[in-house]
Amino acid sequence: MATFLHRLGRSAFRRRHVVALIWIALLALAGVGAAAAPAATSSSFSIPGTEAQKAFDLLEERFPAAGADGATARVVFKAPDGQKMTDPGHKAEVHKAVDELRSGSDQVANVTDPYTVQAVSRDGTTAYVQVSYKVSGMELTDATREALEETGTEARQSGLTVEIGGDALQTVPETGAGEIIGVIVAGIVLVITFGSLVAAGLPLLTAIIGVGIGVSTITALASVLDLGSTTSTLAMMIGLAVGIDYALFIVSRYRAELAEGREQEEAAGRAVGTAGSAVVFAGLTVVIALVGLAVVNIPMLTKMGFAAAGTVLIAVLIALTLIPALLGYAGKRVHGRKARKNPQPAGEAKPNMGTRWARFVLRRPVAVLLVGVIGLGAVAVPAGSLEMGLPDDGAQPTSTTQRRAYDLLSDGFGPGSNGPLMVVVDGDKAAADRTVTGIKGLDGVAAVTPATPNKAGDTSIITVVPKDRPSSVETENLVHSIRDTTGDDVLVTGATAMNIDFSQKMNDALLPYLALVVGLAFLLLMVVFRSVLVPLKAALGFLLSVVAALGAVVAVFQWGWLGSLFGVEQTGPIMSMMPIFMVGVVFGLAMDYEVFLVTRMREAYVHGERPGEAIVTGFRHGARVVTAAAVIMIAVFAGFIGSSEQMVKMIGFGLAVAVFFDAFVVRMAVVPAVLALLGRKAWWLPGWLDRALPNVDVEGEGLRTTDAPEEGERELVRV
Repeated sequence: MATFLHRLGRSAFRRRHVVALIWIALLALAGVGAAAAPAATSSSFSIPGTEAQKAFDLLEERFPAAGADGATARVVFKAPDGQKMTDPGHKAEVHKAVDELRSGSDQVANVTDPYTVQAVSRDGTTAYVQVSYKVSGMELTDATREALEETGTEARQSGLTVEIGGDALQTVPETGAGEIIGVIVAGIVLVITFGSLVAAGLPLLTAIIGVGIGVSTITALASVLDLGSTTSTLAMMIGLAVGIDYALFIVSRYRAELAEGREQEEAAGRAVGTAGSAVVFAGLTVVIALVGLAVVNIPMLTKMGFAAAGTVLIAVLIALTLIPALLGYAGKRVHGRKARKNPQPAGEAKPNMGTRWARFVLRRPVAVLLVGVIGLGAVAVPAGSLEMGLPDDGAQPTSTTQRRAYDLLSDGFGPGSNGPLMVVVDGDKAAADRTVTGIKGLDGVAAVTPATPNKAGDTSIITVVPKDRPSSVETENLVHSIRDTTGDDVLVTGATAMNIDFSQKMNDALLPYLALVVGLAFLLLMVVFRSVLVPLKAALGFLLSVVAALGAVVAVFQWGWLGSLFGVEQTGPIMSMMPIFMVGVVFGLAMDYEVFLVTRMREAYVHGERPGEAIVTGFRHGARVVTAAAVIMIAVFAGFIGSSEQMVKMIGFGLAVAVFFDAFVVRMAVVPAVLALLGRKAWWLPGWLDRALPNVDVEGEGLRTTDAPEEGERELVRV
């Protein structure tokens, strides 16, 4: 592989004009396609095989007017002190709001009158209007949302408190600020790392081009493939991360090859042949992690995974072709002005921080290993208490109308009123009445409404109000109790039940997903490193860092430790897709760092250095680059911690902490300590397995026998 990529890199360097034009044309083509494509809607969300989904499907068939899977909103009214919502003036204001809601949008399916459906609190101070929509929250138009938000304006003027809750006001979280912060920090870190604006600009430029092509292609195909408006978020995050990483690796190797006295074209070829080989296999591990999301069997996640994997493949191709082409334009300007004026011979390079750290670890491998493992193990302890679910409006900041509506409903009707359960009875009125009687006798039930049958009389809907809030363990237990005590013809659904089923689905898929991703990556890394123990150590180290990161997330967002520091206003369950999402994203980035750092050690070892010397060589060339890449990713993810959305905040914190643990504790401390203790055994591979595995020559051994090109074949490059 190294020989092929070496030729590819040199060819791209020589034909840089053609290569650059091809990528610019692809970016323009994708942009035109995105501009001409129909606007993306929200991808249809379904969880095949769950009871909540079966109930939705049954309602869609027999009770289409119910709009069971559509968005909902609750407009909550509270009377001033000493007054009640049953006062004639306040009733008139509420009725006026009900009329406004009914006529405000053709997307409205139903609006309830609180005075006819008993939606007034016992003390008479609070009432709410339930609004049901024909479409999901992501498909509501801006005009519909504006009509909802303007509801009750006149009522507020009369002294009533009016707040709005429900998923109708939920929109796709804006992530642009976090990405901009990440790009700015990336630029600063790259300038510090390389000491050259040109070298710093190349990874940023190529990453943006790759993300532009990937996201534009997703947008262009969104309507045809039902990708939805949220699919590009993961692709953008991952594409930006790996795009910067891969370009950073190759530019760094190019500078090292120039420092060893090679001509620019040959330096570009060798950079792509060696670092490019690491990029190919690092990219494949990321693709495996993302495509593996199909194991969960949730169509939305599968599409997100495939779309992000496509963006990663684009990043790999750009690193192998566009980077050497742009290096042809940059020439020796990838070194700072000071380095160009006073070039330092390769053999006289001063020991850098990576060299000194590697030598420190070699002197005390046991101590470093114990500190790293015990430290991460201690941080991982809270992960044993992990509770998964989906945050409700109670997790919103108190400044939002959703949170204030949540609190008003909790005070007036009890916390369970924020997440009523929808029970669907597939049977006649007698079966529905028996179900109502049975549910009333269960623990955790606050109220049960009479059954509402459809026109045919063969299906009924019963609303059950739990005593506890939607995201509580008690509400989850109630859902299971209803399902266990009623027959197969009774199905529990609604937003709360759907969240519970979603969490269970994610929990059940976690171990198969881990086994698939880690197993395939283990085989891939065994091919790369020609070793059994090195891939095993890589996989175990990754699991340690992810579990430690989950422990930190549980401590902050579930237990509330340091919660005020990160803006956590209410503790609750951890977002159910957080573990799998963290595994997929962090695994890809962790393998990037592992492959780049350890392939340089493997390369030095294959070329004759002793195991300890090879570790030092790997750190001398790779530690600075891996540190820069990790700092950039931590900055990108940490930029999302400031979001007002609890889920976005949790994702940003979890990923930032996971990258920190994996890059600086596992890859920088545990890995060299384990390799130092193993010595030559680290690179052991049984003879039969050595013969069975393909030899991909990631270390560039074949390049040692590659003859230098004739002078006439070289292209003169003006610097």
